[in-house]
Amino acid sequence: MNGKTIKELAIELTVELTELCDSVDAKSIYKNQLLRSCSSIGANAHEATYAHSRADFISKLEISLKECYETEYWLEVLFRVNSLTNEQYKAVSNKCGTIRRKLIASITTAKKNSK
Repeated sequence: MNGKTIKELAIELTVELTELCDSVDAKSIYKNQLLRSCSSIGANAHEATYAHSRADFISKLEISLKECYETEYWLEVLFRVNSLTNEQYKAVSNKCGTIRRKLIASITTAKKNSK
């Protein structure tokens, strides 16, 4: 999992969460918010690849990071309303955490290299 790009990991997470949301009983607003934030992680990471400048690159990755945090929030909501089992919650939270750490490392490196 660690050798994959942020975009690849985000796509995998989006596919997994799409399948998970199709199978769980929860309010549609929660599932929709989760899928929107999750799919936005990869979309913004992909956009960063085609950034116009280093600042634009960093900005896109920072948006991805915000969306990653939002995804973690909606996962916790679904867990707390008993729509996800402990095992489901831990598995997808760990994947989201891997993406978050990669984003933080990439942003830190990009900021350091821009000086």
